[in-house]
Amino acid sequence: MATTDRQATTLALAHALSAAERGLAVLPLSRAKLPALRSPHRDDPAPSPCHGACGRLGHGVYDASSDPDRIRELFAAAPWATGYGIACGLPPHHLIGLDLDVKTGTDSSAALRELALRHLFTIPPTVVVVTPSGGRHLWLSGPPEVVVPNSAGRLAPGIDIRGAGGYLVGPGSRTGQGVYAAAPGTAHLAPAPCPRSLLRLLLPPPRAHHPVPAAAGGHGQGLVQFVLAAHEGQRNTRLFWAACRAYEDGIGPALVAPLVDAALHTGLSEREARTTIASAARMTGHRP
Repeated sequence: MATTDRQATTLALAHALSAAERGLAVLPLSRAKLPALRSPHRDDPAPSPCHGACGRLGHGVYDASSDPDRIRELFAAAPWATGYGIACGLPPHHLIGLDLDVKTGTDSSAALRELALRHLFTIPPTVVVVTPSGGRHLWLSGPPEVVVPNSAGRLAPGIDIRGAGGYLVGPGSRTGQGVYAAAPGTAHLAPAPCPRSLLRLLLPPPRAHHPVPAAAGGHGQGLVQFVLAAHEGQRNTRLFWAACRAYEDGIGPALVAPLVDAALHTGLSEREARTTIASAARMTGHRP
């Protein structure tokens, strides 16, 4: 390993331990901003949902810990890590991340200001992390009884939400694009409580329940459960695989609505889910 990479790993561990002192659960990340440790179940022919119950490392955000010894163990197992992720939705802060992207033709900061004016809330002083692309992560604290899902662009174009089962790249992390850094004057702050009117916007509206049609049988229910068990990093892959199997077995059209609902439950947007299912239909020679 190059000296610069060793230094980046050492710094990442130091920043991760510092975050843990604030009660934040962390995990090592690669330069690609993905969990540095690969899943121990990656070669299983039909992996079953496991959030670390097997006792091995490599379960993504479910590896996250605020215990210093555990964090050192994670980084020792991933000496190529150059950053760290902060798990959202966990006590004591029940962190919610507003990811304001910088995209061509999209002004996510203006979109957030418009939402604030329309719904009468203000973002209180809180931790702000500046991304290498010039975007921003706003850290907010949610109530323990509310589960905020992950979403991409549902709140407004260019605004992604990191909630339960998701993570934020921690300040001090080095990625292939550059370094994440706390905005001046915010590093010492605690995550501010999420305004109630904003919190309501972050929760998905109640959706009509789409039970698996009887014609789809137990296999259809199994495919839906397979998608429901996905965590971040697996969601599109699992959805695509399940949709392919459904179309190959002649139950694809009947499972579209239940699969979309399952994908929404994991944090994908409806547009992402329907696009993935349509791709699976085309891949298996069917009309979406």
